[in-house]
Amino acid sequence: MIFGKAVMENQYEACRLCPRQCGINRTVQKGACSVGDTLRASRAALHFWEEPCISGTRGSGTVFFSGCTLRCVYCQNYAISHAAAGQEITPGRLTEIFFELEEQGANNINLVTADHFLPTIAGSIEAAKQGGLRIPVLLNTSSYIGVEILKRMEGLIDIYLPDFKYIREADAVRYSRAPGYPEAAKAAIAEMVRQQPECAFVRESDRRETVWKGEEAGTDGEVPVLTHGVVVRHLLLPGLLIQSKLILRYLYETYGDRIFLSLMSQYTPDHERLAKKYPEIDRCVTGREYRSLVDYAAGLGVTRGFVQEGDVAKESFIPLFDGSGIGK
Repeated sequence: MIFGKAVMENQYEACRLCPRQCGINRTVQKGACSVGDTLRASRAALHFWEEPCISGTRGSGTVFFSGCTLRCVYCQNYAISHAAAGQEITPGRLTEIFFELEEQGANNINLVTADHFLPTIAGSIEAAKQGGLRIPVLLNTSSYIGVEILKRMEGLIDIYLPDFKYIREADAVRYSRAPGYPEAAKAAIAEMVRQQPECAFVRESDRRETVWKGEEAGTDGEVPVLTHGVVVRHLLLPGLLIQSKLILRYLYETYGDRIFLSLMSQYTPDHERLAKKYPEIDRCVTGREYRSLVDYAAGLGVTRGFVQEGDVAKESFIPLFDGSGIGK
């Protein structure tokens, strides 16, 4: 199938989609992301654990892709990000999945860790939009991605949900084996905000009409869901509170209220993988650490954001990567 705007030259033959610039021919072997050029996905289902404006009450239509540009030693999705568990699918099948999730009532299509497949996924998105997909498409990304491929997604991605994991190079290298992450993430998020400079919401009961912007969202009791914009996530890691505060300061001083911030405390350590080589992060985040981060954000003046409440550092929050929704 040919897709107009989304047709791209084969960027997998000497892959440079992420800042690693590995140059590997992914048409014949696996890249640094652990996958080749064929789409692989492990789950497509409604997900209710995203930020309230993304999941709403109906759920976010998440598609979890295999492989990842990062090598996070603490990754909660290790089975698919490192081991690349999943099933091969065609671009046409991916388009079908988008419509199936919409029929299930999803508030959006949520592409989880899709960065390394974007040249292919772009065609699936364009086909879906041309075919009448009504819900927004969201890119859920680590931000370790090249600006050029993001520019090619303009007009196809309605919502960006990037991580900002590190602002210190040494931590990016130690915990995610990602040299150049801080500057790459800054550049990527800047491009996302350029494309989607303002957050806009609709009532969950009526997705067709934009009715709220910014602080007005949700004042009448309706559930607001995001249709356009950028929400930047930051996961607090144990012992790295100072770095987290530096990240929040950078984001707020750079973007102010144009973006929403999501402060996450759900870090769940895998003791078997971390105990020997990374003992300093082989624990959960304490309540005191997280409260300090939230208080710091409030002190900066952050009002557009999300915090997590209760004990969210549980394995039960990790979905089953059992192939649900992938096959016909």
